Amino acid sequence: MSSRREESQDRAIVRIAAHLPDLIVYGDFSPERPSVDYFDGVLMFVDISGFTAMTEKFSTAMYMDRGAEQLVEILNHYISAIVEKVLIFGGDILKFAGDALLALWKVERRQLENIITVVVKCSLEIHGLFETQEAEEGLDVRVKIGLAAGHITMLVFGDETRNYFLVIGQAVEDVRLAQNMAQMNDVILSPNCWQLCDRSMIEIERIPDQRAVKVNFLKPPSTFNFDEFFTKCMTFMNYYPSGDHKNLLRLACMLESDPELEMSLQKYVMESILKQIDDKQLRGYLSELRPVTIVFVNLVFKDQDKAEVIGSAIQDACVHISSVLRVFRGQINKVFMFDKGCSFLCVFGFPGEKAPDEVTHALESAVDIFDFCSQVHKIHTVSIGVASGIVFCGIVGHSVRHEYTVIGQKVNIAARMMMYYPGIVTCDSVTYNGSNLPAYFFKELPKKVMKGVADSGPVYQCLGLNEKVMFGMAYLICSRDESYPLLGRDKEIKYFMCTMKEFLVSNCSRVLMYEGSSGYGKSQILMEIEYLAQGENHRTIAIALTKIGFHQNFYTIQILMANVLGLDACKHYKERQTNLQNKVKTLLDEKFYCLLNDLFHVQFPISREVSKMTTLKKQKQLETLFLKILEQTVKEERIIFIIDEGQFIDSASWAFMEKLIRTVPIFIIMSLSPFTDTPCVAARTIMKNRNATYVTLGALQPKDIRNKVCLDLNVRCIPKELDTYLVEGSCGIPFYCEELLKNLDHHRVLVFQPMESEEKTNMTWNNLFKNFSRPSEELKILTPNYEERSEEVCTLASGVRLKNLSPPASLKAEEEITFSKIETPKKSEIFSENLSPEEIREKILSFFDVIITKMKMPEEDIIPLESCQCEEIVEMVIMPLAHHFLALGENNKALYYFLEITSAYLILGDNYMAHLYLKEGERLLKMLKDDRSWSHTFEAAAFYSLKGQVCFNMGQMVLAKKMLRKALRLLNRVFPYNLISLFLHTHVEKNRHFYYADQQAQESSRPGKRRLAQLYRQTACFSLLWQIYSLNYFFHHKYYGHLAAMMQVNTALETQDDFQIIKAYLDYALHHQLAGYQGVWFKQELMAMEQIFNLPLKGMGIEIVSYVADTLGYTKLLMGHLDLAIDLGSRAHKMWALLRNPNRHYIVLCWLSKSLFLKSRNKQLIQVLGWLWDLSVTEEHIFSKAFFYFVCLDIMLYSGFVYKTFEECLEFIRQNEDNRILKFQSGILLGLYSSVAICCGLGQGLSTSVGTAGSHSSTWRPAPSPVCDSAGMAGTCEPAFLKSIRYARLQDWDSFHEFSSRAKNLVPRRTPTALYYEGISRYMEGEVLYLQKQIEGQSENAQDSGVELLKSLESLVAQNTTGPVFYPRLYHLMAYACILMGDGQNCDLFLNTALQLSETQGNVLERCWLNMSKERWYSSSERTDDCWPQTLARLPSWEKVAAGEASAQDVQKNKFLMRVNILDNPF
Repeated sequence: MSSRREESQDRAIVRIAAHLPDLIVYGDFSPERPSVDYFDGVLMFVDISGFTAMTEKFSTAMYMDRGAEQLVEILNHYISAIVEKVLIFGGDILKFAGDALLALWKVERRQLENIITVVVKCSLEIHGLFETQEAEEGLDVRVKIGLAAGHITMLVFGDETRNYFLVIGQAVEDVRLAQNMAQMNDVILSPNCWQLCDRSMIEIERIPDQRAVKVNFLKPPSTFNFDEFFTKCMTFMNYYPSGDHKNLLRLACMLESDPELEMSLQKYVMESILKQIDDKQLRGYLSELRPVTIVFVNLVFKDQDKAEVIGSAIQDACVHISSVLRVFRGQINKVFMFDKGCSFLCVFGFPGEKAPDEVTHALESAVDIFDFCSQVHKIHTVSIGVASGIVFCGIVGHSVRHEYTVIGQKVNIAARMMMYYPGIVTCDSVTYNGSNLPAYFFKELPKKVMKGVADSGPVYQCLGLNEKVMFGMAYLICSRDESYPLLGRDKEIKYFMCTMKEFLVSNCSRVLMYEGSSGYGKSQILMEIEYLAQGENHRTIAIALTKIGFHQNFYTIQILMANVLGLDACKHYKERQTNLQNKVKTLLDEKFYCLLNDLFHVQFPISREVSKMTTLKKQKQLETLFLKILEQTVKEERIIFIIDEGQFIDSASWAFMEKLIRTVPIFIIMSLSPFTDTPCVAARTIMKNRNATYVTLGALQPKDIRNKVCLDLNVRCIPKELDTYLVEGSCGIPFYCEELLKNLDHHRVLVFQPMESEEKTNMTWNNLFKNFSRPSEELKILTPNYEERSEEVCTLASGVRLKNLSPPASLKAEEEITFSKIETPKKSEIFSENLSPEEIREKILSFFDVIITKMKMPEEDIIPLESCQCEEIVEMVIMPLAHHFLALGENNKALYYFLEITSAYLILGDNYMAHLYLKEGERLLKMLKDDRSWSHTFEAAAFYSLKGQVCFNMGQMVLAKKMLRKALRLLNRVFPYNLISLFLHTHVEKNRHFYYADQQAQESSRPGKRRLAQLYRQTACFSLLWQIYSLNYFFHHKYYGHLAAMMQVNTALETQDDFQIIKAYLDYALHHQLAGYQGVWFKQELMAMEQIFNLPLKGMGIEIVSYVADTLGYTKLLMGHLDLAIDLGSRAHKMWALLRNPNRHYIVLCWLSKSLFLKSRNKQLIQVLGWLWDLSVTEEHIFSKAFFYFVCLDIMLYSGFVYKTFEECLEFIRQNEDNRILKFQSGILLGLYSSVAICCGLGQGLSTSVGTAGSHSSTWRPAPSPVCDSAGMAGTCEPAFLKSIRYARLQDWDSFHEFSSRAKNLVPRRTPTALYYEGISRYMEGEVLYLQKQIEGQSENAQDSGVELLKSLESLVAQNTTGPVFYPRLYHLMAYACILMGDGQNCDLFLNTALQLSETQGNVLERCWLNMSKERWYSSSERTDDCWPQTLARLPSWEKVAAGEASAQDVQKNKFLMRVNILDNPF
C-alpha cells in the first residue's frame, strides 16, 4: 500500500494538485471566462505573526544563503502544522497569502451549524500547537483566526495561458473583518457565523460595540462524543479521505493520471513551478531570499455586491495585467479580495525571470495598468504600490498542499502604500533610486503612519513615463570631489589629454569613446574630464542620458542644442522663445520658426508652409539649421560635447552626429556600456572613423582597489585579509568594491580603532604575519591634505569568515540578469527556427557527406599530400634541437623545445614520455628562475599547464587543478578561490561574453602574437578545469565548472581562431548536456556548426570539419544518442582515413565500435574492429590494440559469440600491462582487468536461494562443483578457450581477486572520460558478482558491502560527468544488487528505469539483457543449474556466425544460457 502511495505521489498530476485547493481540483467549471459558482460554507482566515520580521532578519543576515534554508525550514515547520490540522478536520486550503492562509469547509446550508463546531474545534487546536511549542530563532509565533459562514461566490477568470480564482461575497468580507478584530491567540466569529452556529456548544465573550464574538472554548454536554460527531459531519464533505484512504491527509494524493484534467490544472500554476514539477525538483529548490520588485494592484468597484458585474471587470483587468507583465517577465503571484477591493500581487524577478531594468519595467507596467484599469467603467478606484528589495520567495505549506508565495517587509510596504495612497501609483525610495529615471517623473508624498510598517522611508508618486524634455535636468549625475582623486585611470586620462591637444591645434573633429560595463567608473572619468576640459577658448557641454531617451527621436541632439542655445537656464517658454529668435533670426526664415515648437516647448505661430511639410522634410530642415548654428558657434569658441551613458543615444541623434563630425570641428567624448544589440549604422560609422579613439576600460589594479578602500573608509590601513577579499571579490570593478564594503559595514564586520605607532605595537608570534595593507605612496601625492586625514585603522570583527559571506543583494540581482541573457544564444543564421531537430540532423549529416565526396575527388586539392608524421618530427627534428641548445647552454631555447616535445607526446597519448620531458623542463625552469622576461613567464605557464594536463590524464585531479590554476596566474588570468569571488567573476565573464560576441560580429582585428599565445594556453587550461570541477560532488563546484567553461568560450572568442571557437562551443555544449541544462547545449552545437559552414574547405579547414564530426559523434555516444553517434562516427572515420591522421582515426574507430556494440549491429562492429586492428598493426599503436581486445571481451561476455578467444585476450593483457602508454592511461587497463575478473567470477557456478525479496530470512545451499562434466560438451577435444576459463575456476576466486585488485588500484584515478566510465562500469559489475559470492558464503559483512556498493553505484549515476549512455547498465547493476539483498521494491524501480532508458537510447544490447533479467527474476519456474562453462564451450566464433553456421536465434539462446543464476522466485 505504501509503495502504491509513493508511486501515486510521484505522478505529475498529484504534484500539480498539491498547489491547488480541492475546490479547483474537483471543480467542474464552465470554459467561459469569467465563470461564476455559488455555494455555502465556512471560511477560516489564519494570520500568523512573526514571519515578516523573521524574513527581514534572515534577508539581512551575514550568511544570507544559509538564511534562506533556515527560513524555509522554520516557515514550513509552523505552516505545515496548521495545514495538517485544517486537512485533518476536513478543510480545504484555498490560498496561502504570504504568512496567512484561507481555508474553506464547503457544505450544504443545513450542515453549517455542525461544521462551524468542527471548525471552532480545529481553530482551538491550532492555537494549542503554538502554546506548547518553543520559539525558534527567537521567534514568538502566534496566530489570529477569524471565522465566517454563509453564501460564498467563486469567480474563475484568466486568459488562454493562465487561470485564476477568487472567492467573494459577504462571508469573505466578514472573515477578513473577524481576523482584523482578533488579538493574538483569539478566535473571532463573524456576526453571521455566530447566528448560524450551535450556540450551546461554544462559550463566547462579547466584543464591545461589535456584533462579532470571541470564542473562549467549546462546552459540549457530558454525553457528547466528538469522534462520532466528527465522523458524521465528514460524511457531508465530498472529498474527505475515508475507507481505504482514511489514513491519507488529502484524497488528491491518489489522483490517477488524466491528461485532460492535468492540462486544465496546469493553467492555475505558474510556469516556473510547472517546470520544477516536470523536473521532479524538491520543494525547497525554489525557496530563497532574493531581490524582487513587488507591484500591488488594488481595484475598488462601483457595485461591490454583484458578482456578475465585478466578474467581467476583474476579467478585463486580469487579461490586460497579464499581457503587460508578460512583456517584461513579471508574473501574477496571487489574486485575492483585500479590504474593499480585488488585489493582484505581481512580482518582477522570480527565479529564471530576472531581466535588466527590472525596476523601470515594473514602474512602466504599473503606469500602464493604472491607465487601462482607470478606463474600465465598472472600476471606481485603481491604486498601485511598488516596492523593491529582498523578500522570501518559496514554496510554503505541507507536502500535500503548498503554494509558491512571497513574504517580507517589502510585500507589506507595497500593500500598505496601495491602501494608504488610493487612486495613484506610489513607490518606495529603493524603487525610486533604482529606476534610473529622471527625478521629474516622480513627486514626493507626505509621509503617513501605515499599519505594520515601522518606517517605510520616503514615498513617491510616479507621475508617468512619457518623456517630456526638462531642460537643465540632464546634467552629469556624478559630482567631483577634490579630496577624492580618480584612481587607476591614468592611461584613460592621458588619452583625453593627447586627443584634446590635437583637437585644439587642428581643424578636425575628434571622438573619444570609453566603453565599460556597469560599475567600471565611466561617469567618474567623464566628471574628471569635464573638470580638466575647462578653458578660455572652448566651451564644455556635459549631459547624462537614461534609457527613456533612447526611444525618443532626436532626444540627445535636442538636449545638446538646448544647452548650446542657452535654453537650459530659461524658466519660462517666453524667455526661451526670445532667446531662440535672437539666435536663429539670421539663419532661418521666420515662417519656419514653428519647427522649433515641439523640440523646445515654445509657441511660434504655425505657418502654412510648415503645415504642408512631411516629417522627414521637417527633420532635414532642423538638421540643416543646427549645423549652421554649430558652424557659427565654433567660429567664436570650440565646443566639447561630453555624453554619459552613450548607449542610450537614439538612432536619429547618431545620424546627426555622424554628419556633424564630418562638417564641423567638434570634440565628442562619451562613455557607453557594451551594446546589447548591434548598434545602428551611424554609430558603427563613428566608431570606425579615423578620428575616433575607442578605449575599453579594464579592471583596476589591486593597489588602486586598496587605495580606494582606504579613502572610502577614511583610514590609514586595512587588514590584509580584507584587502585580499576585496581585490578578489571586486574583480577590480569599483562598483563591486563599494557594494562589498557597504555589505560589510551593514553587517558590522568592520571595526575602526586608533592607529598605534610601531614602537607601541605589541608584536607576538600570533600577530607576526597579521600585517596591515597600506595605501601606495602615489595616493599621498594625489590626495590633498592626506596627512591631515583620520588616524584610524580598520580591523575585522572577531569570528568573521569573509570567504563565507553572502554577496550583496544588488550584485546578486545583477548577476542573475546577466545569466538570463547569456544563456540565450543569438538566433541561428543557417538553421532557421522553423527547422525541426530531424531536419537539422539531416542538414548536418548531408553537409558531412558533401565534404567526404569532395575529399574523394582528385581534382579537389583539399587533402594534404602526406600523412600525419608527428612522432617522426618529434624524434628527428625537435628532440635533436632541444639537446643541441642544451649543449650550447641556451637554456631558454632548450626549455621551449622540451615543452614542444611534451606537447607532442600528449597528442600521441604517451603520458609517460610527456612526464619524462617535463622533468627536464622543470630542471631548466629552476636554472632560469631569475629570468623575469615575458617569454620566460610564458614558458613557465606552458610548463604548469602541460603538467596539469599530464596529471589530468593520469586521474590526479587535485594536482591537476593546482597546476592549471598556477598556469592561469602566470598568464594573468585569475580563477576564483572563494564563492563570492566566483559569483563576481561569473558576472564579469558574462559581460565579456557579450563584448567578444559583438566583436566577432563586427570582424575586429585579431590580437597580437604574444596575446594569442597566452589565449591559446588559457583555453587549454579552462577546457580541463571545467571537467575537473564537474567531477566533484559538492554542489558549488558545478558553478566553478560553469564559469571555467564560459571562460573557455570567451577566451576562444578573443582569439578569433576558428578551431578554438568551435572547440569551445562544443565543450560548452557538452558541459551543459552533462550538467542537465536543457536547450542551451543544442544552440551551442548549432553555433559550432554555423562556424564550420563558413570555413574555407582546405588545409586546416577540412581538419576542423573532421574534428567536429568526430567530437559530435563522441558526445552523442556519451549522451546515449546511439544512432546519431553511429552516423557521425562513420563520417568522421571516412574523413580521418582520407586525411591519413592515425592519431584521430583510431579514437573514432574505438567509439564507433562501442556504439555499434550497444546497438547489436554485429556485422558492422566486426568490420570496424577489423579496421581498428589493421590500424594498430600498421601504426604499431598499442592503445588501439588494447581497446580492440577490450571490445572482444565485451563481445564474449554479452553478445553470444566469440571474436577473439579469452586466452588471446588474456595473453595480450599479461604481455602489455607494463607498457608505458597503457600503464599511464587512466581507464583502459581498468576496463581490461575488470572484464577478465568478470569472466572469472561468472565461471564459479554459484547458486543462491533466498526467500521472498524484502524478507529477512535466508536459506543457503552449497554451490555445486565449479568443474563441469565434459559429457555436455561438443566434440572430444576441450577448446583452448575453455582451458583458460577452467584454469581461472580451478583457482577458485583467486583469479578474480587478482584482476579485481589490480582494477581496484586504478579506480581512484578518476577522469571525466567515457573510457574511465567504461572501465568503472565493468569494475562495478565485478563487485556485484563478488557480493553474490559473499551472500552465498554467508559473509558477516555482506550486508554492509551491499549498502556501500549501492551507494557507489548511485553516486556514479548522480555525477555530472557520467554520460547517460552508462545509466542503463548502472541501473541494471543496482537492480541486481537490490535483488541479492532482498529489496524487491527498489529492484523493480531500478530495473524499470534501466529498461525505459534503454528504449529511449535504442540500446538493444542492454535491453536484451534487462528483459532476460526481468523474465528470470519474475519467473516462478525452477532454477536451472549453472551452465556458464557449457555455454562458453558452445559459443560460436564470428566466422561461423558470418558463414551462417550459427543462426541469430542460436546466438540469442547462448546469451540466455549465459545468465547468472541468482535468487529463486524472489517476489
